[in-house]
Amino acid sequence: MTGVLTTDHPAWHAHEDGSRARAVTTASGLWILVHDRDGLHVECVSGTEDVKPAFVPTDPACLPAAAPAELRAGLSELGVTQRLANPWLWDAISTAILRQVVRADQARRLYRLWCRTVGTTVPGPFGELAVAPTPAGVLALDDQQFASVGAKFHRTALQAAAADYQQHHTEWERLDAADLVTALQGIPRIGPWTAAAAAADYTGDFSIYPHDDLAVRTWAAQIAPDYPWPDKRNSAFGPMWTGWAGTDRTALHTLTLSTLTWGSHAR
Repeated sequence: MTGVLTTDHPAWHAHEDGSRARAVTTASGLWILVHDRDGLHVECVSGTEDVKPAFVPTDPACLPAAAPAELRAGLSELGVTQRLANPWLWDAISTAILRQVVRADQARRLYRLWCRTVGTTVPGPFGELAVAPTPAGVLALDDQQFASVGAKFHRTALQAAAADYQQHHTEWERLDAADLVTALQGIPRIGPWTAAAAAADYTGDFSIYPHDDLAVRTWAAQIAPDYPWPDKRNSAFGPMWTGWAGTDRTALHTLTLSTLTWGSHAR
């Protein structure tokens, strides 16, 4: 795979030459993914290769025609992009929880410290990589361990999610994106934003992502600065954004994920 890789997930680490690397957990093993000028390299470093990481392509040809021309032009410059559909639902859930309340850069640092300190580490191509602790591992942590990585605020949500995940993950993993959002909101301290962010990460379907998210607003305004965007305190952004796609979920997915992809590269 060559071309643009979506690296919005905080597990992606950047090297000074532009290469990206990430460790991921699938149902069968632990993998190292590297994306460089030669494309994507995937290696199973623990367990078996039975369940491989899967990437979702997004084609700007599917952008909604009703979206502003300047926005469509900026996103089309990306070409067809690829994003890893997070193969571990638990990581998607815990990542979304760690994004609660804090800003994006803070959440990225918190996630990485969380994984490195209480998760599983593995040597990477240009430094150590890490994956999240298992649900059982989260339930075994004491209050001080949460506090030591800056996750004191997130402790009760992570513990509740870990307990529910152990009971229901087999059922959750079979749900489509919209039904998964509904199911995840049954976890204490998991609201619509967290549930939608986790479900989009896991399924790769960004038609159900929280479209009025600050990141979407920010990058859209940078791509098309001349468009009269609603004020950030105005609730009109979400209906406007989804309205451009109408009932076309592929168009909405493309519009949202392409904007996040543009932002991950702009950053």
